[in-house]
Amino acid sequence: MIVILAVLLLLCPCLALSGWAVWRVTNGDSTTSAPAPSLGAPVEPSAGPSSAGPSPSEDDEEFATGDCVVNDGTDNEAELRKVPCGPNTYQVLLRIPATTDGDRCETLAPQATANYVHDNTIDVLDYVLCLKER
Repeated sequence: MIVILAVLLLLCPCLALSGWAVWRVTNGDSTTSAPAPSLGAPVEPSAGPSSAGPSPSEDDEEFATGDCVVNDGTDNEAELRKVPCGPNTYQVLLRIPATTDGDRCETLAPQATANYVHDNTIDVLDYVLCLKER
């Protein structure tokens, strides 16, 4: 009985932590906001050319499901910027935290037409955006 109680006391915090981690991965950051327009074609790990608009987002971490983006950089050095959704933009279908595996969009967001991989020096801050051209 004591062994069972000890095992339960050890498992409960682990299960709670695992549940929280799964919830964070599946829900992602849902801070949606809308700034301004235009874009080319993002591809892993970057995105294509874009046209002028408001200043770029200061924090890449703000990209969330439902946001629309354009690329102010190049295919190799993408600089995504949030804009209002419209023609020639890409909508974020899914944000996958803690990974640089852009192929995960094929299974987790099959309607995605492109993806953006953010590779941080701290692996836990890596993420992939599954994008759909509008």
